[in-house]
Amino acid sequence: MTAIKIENLTRDYKVGFGGFKKVRALDNLNLEIFPGEIFGFLGPNGSGKTTTIKLILGLIKPTKGKITVLGKNPSDTAIKRRIGYLPESPYFYDYLTAYEFLSFCAEVLNAKENKIDELLQLVDMKEARDVQLKNFSRGMLQRIGVAQALLGDPELIILDEPMGGLDPIGRKEVRDIIVNLRKEGKTIFFSSHILSDAEMICDRVGILVKGKLLKVGRTAQILSEEIESIEITAKNISQNQEEELSRISSRILKSDNKVMFIVSTPEERDKVIKYIIATGGEIISVVPRRKTLEEYFMSFVR
Repeated sequence: MTAIKIENLTRDYKVGFGGFKKVRALDNLNLEIFPGEIFGFLGPNGSGKTTTIKLILGLIKPTKGKITVLGKNPSDTAIKRRIGYLPESPYFYDYLTAYEFLSFCAEVLNAKENKIDELLQLVDMKEARDVQLKNFSRGMLQRIGVAQALLGDPELIILDEPMGGLDPIGRKEVRDIIVNLRKEGKTIFFSSHILSDAEMICDRVGILVKGKLLKVGRTAQILSEEIESIEITAKNISQNQEEELSRISSRILKSDNKVMFIVSTPEERDKVIKYIIATGGEIISVVPRRKTLEEYFMSFVR
């Protein structure tokens, strides 16, 4: 059984005076999310990511197509108890403290209240336990939102821009939480525009542009296809050697007694290495540089 299965999903919105004009937010989306994986849903603003999440949660209905979540229809009330959700811009009642808010959520979910302190510790908010939410920064509210999403011990966790508003330390902590949830057998589906975070933790990613899914696959496999250049670092390189190799290399970088030659193809790599060895130089490293997920993503968006 898949955690989420989306088949031929299309969603149109009526816009303008009288609602006679239609805008297609999602166009024939097909996607499967497997149990126990971290899936990153990537796309620019307006690409349809949040619309997809709302459809998965049963908050809106599709124009056409089918969705199953944990084997059930998203509108099934029982299935919602097995899902944790953090929206992109959550609203929390300002005058509740962190503990009071989570206590209220625990009551709604029929969850164990004794888990609240454990979750506050997990998201590094235990010291703010009795502080009213109106005094929280955006990053602090985001942490409380993550704790809320985990309160019912869900099987499937859906996070809409979970790293938004967090500083680098906070982002790392949320990444660590997500990875640990996978170790517990949870399935995590999250959207993000912070592509470096997605690259570090996702098993698979999907790239959505203008409502169309342009690419989906394992992160390592996608990036291994895209070798940008090859960096050859050497030492004991004379001025004459450097001048000769400048005819082959696209760039040369120098640092102390080391020289890095950057080439574009395996053939150029072999020529540079052969010449360095033949003329008495010493190879330190040969590193293929692949596209980052951000560079790969931008090639689609452009």
